[in-house]
Amino acid sequence: MGDKTLTRMDLSEAVFREVGLSRNDSAQLVESVLEHMSDALVRGEQVKISSFGTFSVREKSARVGRNPKTGEEVPINPRRVLTFRPSHLMKDRVAAGNRK
Repeated sequence: MGDKTLTRMDLSEAVFREVGLSRNDSAQLVESVLEHMSDALVRGEQVKISSFGTFSVREKSARVGRNPKTGEEVPINPRRVLTFRPSHLMKDRVAAGNRK
């Protein structure tokens, strides 16, 4: 696998090339979409993108963890975590990439 990372700049450049908006408008569009997604997740809503996947926030309750080095028990506070569940189409597409 390569160590390439897709960035916001890459996304806005793709919008610029594919849609034809100016570079500045493309960057603003990408930022706006990501901000809407983030805001929805902060509110506890799911973000479902057809044929890509679903982002959601899950509540994790408090629990007792253990320091693997010392074996000491450590309390872990309750928290909210972001989860992503890919669609079947995305899973299939990624799996097909493994067959190269």
